Amino acid sequence: MNKVKNLSCYIRTQDEERMIGDVLNQVLKLTDDIVIIDSGSTDRTKEIVESKGALFISQPWLGNGYQKLVGEEACKNDWVLDLDADELLSDELIIEIQKCFENAPSPSQVFSLPLITVPPYGDIWHKTNVDPRNKLYNRKTYSMPKHKAWDQLELDNSVKVYPFSGALYHYSFPNVAHMIAKINKGSSSRANNAKLKPFPLVVARILFAIPIYFLKHYLQKGLWRAGLYGFSISMVAAFGRWLRDVKMLEVHLEKQGKKNKGYE
Repeated sequence: MNKVKNLSCYIRTQDEERMIGDVLNQVLKLTDDIVIIDSGSTDRTKEIVESKGALFISQPWLGNGYQKLVGEEACKNDWVLDLDADELLSDELIIEIQKCFENAPSPSQVFSLPLITVPPYGDIWHKTNVDPRNKLYNRKTYSMPKHKAWDQLELDNSVKVYPFSGALYHYSFPNVAHMIAKINKGSSSRANNAKLKPFPLVVARILFAIPIYFLKHYLQKGLWRAGLYGFSISMVAAFGRWLRDVKMLEVHLEKQGKKNKGYE
């Protein structure tokens, strides 16, 4: 496989020894310019990263979008690939990207990669919960948002996104306990840093939205195909979305001065 000369890749990490070596091995089939933005790993992440020849940057956590901006700025090339440390490029996707750059894409183009979940049990979700993500772009034209919670490209409707078909495998959770911990952390970030929803809407969501959240995952995203485990994951995901609403309620109550003084 030929490497793409004008492409860089950046990856955020924190205690990612579980997969970072395999992730980097695949990225190295595309480019040698890999930037790791690490927010305080205490495991073997740094050792593994440096053994692969990637640039390791220690950066205390700034927030989702801001952390990616550090990676953007440290890349040598204007074309950048945004990956997480649990996302593995398939060989099919690597070949697609290589062929794409043989034709010198326009800096105005953005490319989406199909994020395919690899659950800890059962078959890979090739037709379930597929999430296209805009992850390949030119940093001179587009940039990650300056935001603590949001970390996806914000594109005008006029921007045409070109989809790849090769899989980007997402090993997002090794078990439900890990998934719940991620959801808890993410819901806090969104509740505290995203635009606060109006109080009546927050109340309505807390009272009535859980069935809607569940059906969105179970039916719309196709988790019914994953059997009982898919049903269970849909329930956990629905609870996680509802949890953000409850945390937004706490933000409202804080603003209204209704917090009691607590003493240990």
